Amino acid sequence: MMDVMLVLYPWVKALHVVAVISWMAALFYLPRLFVHHAERAPVGSDMSETFKMMEMKLHRVIMNPAMMVTWAAGLFLAAIPGVASGGWFIVKFIAVLAMTGFHIWLGKQRKAFLADDVKHTGRTYRIANEVPTVLMLIIVIMVIVKPF
Repeated sequence: MMDVMLVLYPWVKALHVVAVISWMAALFYLPRLFVHHAERAPVGSDMSETFKMMEMKLHRVIMNPAMMVTWAAGLFLAAIPGVASGGWFIVKFIAVLAMTGFHIWLGKQRKAFLADDVKHTGRTYRIANEVPTVLMLIIVIMVIVKPF
C-alpha cells in the first residue's frame, strides 16, 4: 500500500496544487462579484439576476469541486508518513480550516443575494476579499519555509 502511495505522490501533489489554484481563484473572485452586485445591481434588475447566475455557477461549478479536490488530495498527501510532520503542518491545517470556513460564509452570502436579503455593503465584501490573501500567505509560508 505504501509503495502505491509513494508512486501516486507526485500525481496527487500536482492535482492538489491545481485544485488549490482553482479554489483560490474562486475565493478571490466571488467577493468581488458581491461588491459589484451589492453596489451596482438593484434588487429585481436584470443585472442582479445576471450576478446571481454568475455567483451560483462560480460557487457550484468551480469553487465547491475545487475545495473538495483540495481536501481529498491534501488528506491523501498528509496520510503519507513524514509528509505532514511538524508544527508547520498544524498551522497550515488551521489556516485551511479557516479558508473552508470563509468558503462556507461566502456560500451563505450567495444565498442571501439569491433571496434578495443582503445585509452587507460592498465595503464589507471588499474587506472580506482580503481574508483568502492572508490565509494563503500563511499556508504558503508554512508549506515552503516550514518555520517550525
